[in-house]
Amino acid sequence: MDSSEAVYNALKKSGIDFVVSLPCVNLGKIMKMVDSDQDIVHVPVTREEEGFGICAGAFIGGKSPAMLMQNSGLGNSVNVLASLFELYKLPVMIIMSHRGTEGEFMSAQIPMGKATPKVLDALEIPYFNPKTPDDALNIIPKAWQIAKTKGTPVGILLDIKFW
Repeated sequence: MDSSEAVYNALKKSGIDFVVSLPCVNLGKIMKMVDSDQDIVHVPVTREEEGFGICAGAFIGGKSPAMLMQNSGLGNSVNVLASLFELYKLPVMIIMSHRGTEGEFMSAQIPMGKATPKVLDALEIPYFNPKTPDDALNIIPKAWQIAKTKGTPVGILLDIKFW
């Protein structure tokens, strides 16, 4: 099982049935699997804040939502995560391609790569950093349980080496 298959299978195992995505080369294969899955509603968007708003509505409507995005979009999402998700105790699984980590070829990704865990800490969003496909398969369902139990977003950081 490759990394993308592990993340997709973990989303299925978690009961995620609503996925919002933003373009990302590392997450592309997962997006194709989600898009062809008739049990998952897939909504591609162009802005993270829009995606989180859609996820909030999906949860209120009875869905189990997840976002597929690059960590660079976390900076765009601070306000919606604090003022909507934290305030109303809404869960969402945030699957992030963690650019700017070891092995990154594009220097512009490195500052946000370093800042990402600090931003999650500042927002008090629990996050996990699976290193292998098996880790992802085991960690993602547990992370979703935390999100639902505590009514909080939860982050999954997938470093460059994960792919």
